[in-house]
Amino acid sequence: MACDLPPGPPNTDRAETDAGRGPREAWFTHATDRYPHGALGDPVEAGGLAVQTRHGRADGLCPIVVELPANRVFEDAMPRIADLDGDGRNEVVVVESDAGKGARLTAWGLRGGRLKRIASTPWIGRPNRWLAPVGIADLTGDGRLEVAYVETPHLGKTLRLVALRNGRFVELASKSGLTNHRFGEPWMDGGIRDCFDDAPAEIVTANGDWTRVIISRLDGDKIVSFDVGPLDLTQGHRDFDNALACR
Repeated sequence: MACDLPPGPPNTDRAETDAGRGPREAWFTHATDRYPHGALGDPVEAGGLAVQTRHGRADGLCPIVVELPANRVFEDAMPRIADLDGDGRNEVVVVESDAGKGARLTAWGLRGGRLKRIASTPWIGRPNRWLAPVGIADLTGDGRLEVAYVETPHLGKTLRLVALRNGRFVELASKSGLTNHRFGEPWMDGGIRDCFDDAPAEIVTANGDWTRVIISRLDGDKIVSFDVGPLDLTQGHRDFDNALACR
């Protein structure tokens, strides 16, 4: 079929939403081993990103695709779809990695019928240095969405919160000693929870040595963290699941 695309890495997921204009579905394409880092468990990453503008569309129109140059890949477990700037149009948030510069967080949007990079965080600056997204939510309480991610979750372990403002990512706060990913696992642990109707969402991660579950929230221009209990990795995701469920 004319719309057939090379598949993406086998351990990646598809994102879907029923809300907003622009991308409603997003997934990775063009699996490649040209960036043999293996942070997510194998050397296969994605060379392309595809979107559809209707969820579950059956009108025969092909996806809209962007392919990265040969020195870059999407090094991520899945795309994330959200309206980050509140203009009613969805962005697609992904991790992009460069052979010489490491990773950065990027937001892509549809402009003139093409997928274009809307904003990016700075490159980490060294090869094989990665970042692990935590989630997207209203972390400030202002009704707009922000992105939480951990820069170098295996080394520096720095939680960063960024917002898309006036066409660029602006860092709101950061804090070291927190992580959400162990090298070689094809998923990120923890996530975002929303336990109180009158308060911003909170971030669930591990501490730096993976022994405690940590809840973090933005307080002004600082991240405040609370230890909510032990983390027993022999029980799988149980302790993270309990924290995410507000238990």
